[in-house]
Amino acid sequence: MTHMPHFRERIALYACLTSLTSLSIDALLPGLRQIGVALDVSPPLSTQHVISLFILGMAFGELLLGPLSDAIGRKKALVLGLAVYALGTGIALLAGSFEMLLFGRFLQGVGVSGPKIATRAMIRDQFEGDAMARIMSFMFTLFILVPMLAPALAQALIAVAGWRSLFGFYLAIAAVLGTWLVARQPETLPPDRRIAFRPWLLFINARRVLKNPRVVLLILATGLVFGAQLLYLSTAADLFFDAYGITDTFPLYFAGLALGIGLASFVNAKLVQRFGMEAMARAAFVGLSFAGLAMVIATHHWAGRLPLIGLLVLGFAAFFAVGLLFGNLNAMAMRPLGQMAGLGTSLIASGSSLVATLFAIGMGHFYDGTAHTLGFGFLLAGVLALIMAEVAIRCACTPVEAAR
Repeated sequence: MTHMPHFRERIALYACLTSLTSLSIDALLPGLRQIGVALDVSPPLSTQHVISLFILGMAFGELLLGPLSDAIGRKKALVLGLAVYALGTGIALLAGSFEMLLFGRFLQGVGVSGPKIATRAMIRDQFEGDAMARIMSFMFTLFILVPMLAPALAQALIAVAGWRSLFGFYLAIAAVLGTWLVARQPETLPPDRRIAFRPWLLFINARRVLKNPRVVLLILATGLVFGAQLLYLSTAADLFFDAYGITDTFPLYFAGLALGIGLASFVNAKLVQRFGMEAMARAAFVGLSFAGLAMVIATHHWAGRLPLIGLLVLGFAAFFAVGLLFGNLNAMAMRPLGQMAGLGTSLIASGSSLVATLFAIGMGHFYDGTAHTLGFGFLLAGVLALIMAEVAIRCACTPVEAAR
């Protein structure tokens, strides 16, 4: 029988497993233009779909692997997700067309939902409330190194071995994480707390979760915040190139902005048990909205040529707000769902991923080579999510009982 590892090792493992999502997005950003040229993508901005199809795959995978983790246990669901992720990675590695690459990316998204969902469910099995928000913030602080370092490492790897080498790197990471998980992490969901994977029962329990207005509103709010981040991820490489002529040093600027999320996660971990996750989230919504508004006004003032320092300062402020929100919003939404942590996490993640994909694709169509669209995306997401979260907070936090 596997014994529970030390607290710090658990957090490190959970952070690494969760960061596979970020790694699968951020490391590809420097290679999007090369992929577009190699696979003859037209128009060039279609390479945005390398990101959005991955997120769409996550939305589908989360619907399956969350309930599955309630039925067979978190650990088995996690291993299954890693296997599907490896399959998608292999397809993308060998892809001879852009369509096949997108199919591989979709499967990668389906598979990565295993580590994403089952890890959160593992945390919910062991912690709750502000303590859970604190753990998730520590986890975000650890894996923020991924978006800070991934583009630079990926750019170096691409320069040596081409963009396909990134998918070989993904395969190696999945193998290492799978081995670590199997060897060191015990199951956190005992058999007597599992919920049978029966479609009708799944439908009944999903309906119970989605009838809770607090959960639904927080799903939408989380999706909007994630959508604002996804909008940036989808357009960042083009924005830095089109507006500022930056290509080789893009990973440095990307890392600087990503630092905002990491710093915020660290601050949140220190302060959330003092002020509460609702107060921290409220302040972050306001900050995100003001950062977006300032970016829109400044971009208009400089006739679309927002100075680079302005983009970096306002972008850092926006991502600091995003960093405060992720851990808190997930913990707030999960609060009534103790009996159905797997299904609940699945619905929250899948719903928010779908909202984020629609938001990013919709806003991405308005991209004009300036920071205007990004600023408006931050503003719109911040204001709408704040309204939804305020209404959600006023709803009763009634526990959702699982049908068995």
